[in-house]
Amino acid sequence: MIRRMRALVAELGPDDARGPFELGGVFDSLGMEEIAAAHYRRALELGLDDERAARLAIQHGSTLRNLGRIDEAIEVLAHAPDHDAVGDARAIFLALALHDAGRSGEAVRVLVEALEPGLPRYRRSVRAYAETLPEPPRHDG
Repeated sequence: MIRRMRALVAELGPDDARGPFELGGVFDSLGMEEIAAAHYRRALELGLDDERAARLAIQHGSTLRNLGRIDEAIEVLAHAPDHDAVGDARAIFLALALHDAGRSGEAVRVLVEALEPGLPRYRRSVRAYAETLPEPPRHDG
């Protein structure tokens, strides 16, 4: 799988961020997170389109969390760009990282705030309860 992906990436050229982004995903899927993280950093340096940038932030943040680099994961996920392609994944992965950091109140608030807009009823109550929980890092994406 890696050999085939490297061949495809070679066709893109060295300055195309899609290459390291896709390679990072392959290494991530194979459980080779350190290598994946290096490819994700390279893709960030080169710059990606909006959809891939959002996907990269989720994948990179999750990888950092798996590597035990929780504070870095929180930073990446807190500033991940929004995109329809990832839906509420940013909130879910951020909540997991916050929980791992011992910040469960913030994690619950992130999840409640992500779910609240889709509730058919009780939104005002849920929003009020969420406001009593610790404030998580603010999302700027």
